[in-house]
Amino acid sequence: MKWMVLSDNRTNDSRLQTEHGLSILLETEHHCILLDTGASDVFSRNAQVMGVDLDKVDYVFVSHGHTDHAGGLRQMMHVNDHAKVIVSPHAVTGKFYSKRRFLHSISTQWPEDMQKSILMVDQTCEIDKGVHVLAHIPQIHAVPRGNSHLFVLDAQGNYVPDNFCHELALYVDGLLFTGCAHSGLENILAACPWPVKTVVGGFHLLDDHETKEELTALAQRLTAHYPTTQFYTSHCTGDAVFAILKSVMGDRLHAFSCGMTYELK
Repeated sequence: MKWMVLSDNRTNDSRLQTEHGLSILLETEHHCILLDTGASDVFSRNAQVMGVDLDKVDYVFVSHGHTDHAGGLRQMMHVNDHAKVIVSPHAVTGKFYSKRRFLHSISTQWPEDMQKSILMVDQTCEIDKGVHVLAHIPQIHAVPRGNSHLFVLDAQGNYVPDNFCHELALYVDGLLFTGCAHSGLENILAACPWPVKTVVGGFHLLDDHETKEELTALAQRLTAHYPTTQFYTSHCTGDAVFAILKSVMGDRLHAFSCGMTYELK
């Protein structure tokens, strides 16, 4: 199994562009899956620089409805018209807003012709052999404090707190992709009934939200409950947050960035 980062907030490669978004290409023995599409066509332009052929993608997994993860879908469907798009119906119909700093829309402009390619997923299921999607993740543990900035427009035109019923996670061959983990990293792990060797994605742990004590306790629980799991994060995981988690988790926690490629056995 191999995965490579096509779009992220950070990079150490001057040839590549960055954005507030996330897109990862996952290659397994049987599938090539694009995990989110970033906010724009940055993932596609970076793929060209990296020598990545997006035409070989057979599934596009959209973790939730926010534009920093689904904004590049139009571009993806332009360069690849045969891949199936896995998405929650609540992501497609939802009107999403952030009140962080100022009120602004973070909804995705979905492709008009996506109906021919879409696989609507509203319950945990196996999409294809070994490709599992987790839906409606129970929130039995704490969710990220950064969610307090995020809202959905209801039928009466009111801004109500987002409960993230539109968020999905994907599991394949021991790898668990969290998207932004708005439902909470511990909740996503608890909802996954299969052994997790590798966690990849944003953790939505923004700097200056959780306390140092809360983050330290989280890192201790992850280390204790998932002693053989490796964690890879970037995008919506703050630099200060990462440093606190790293101080506890050590070589179990890794920071990825745009252009990085990983081989997993």
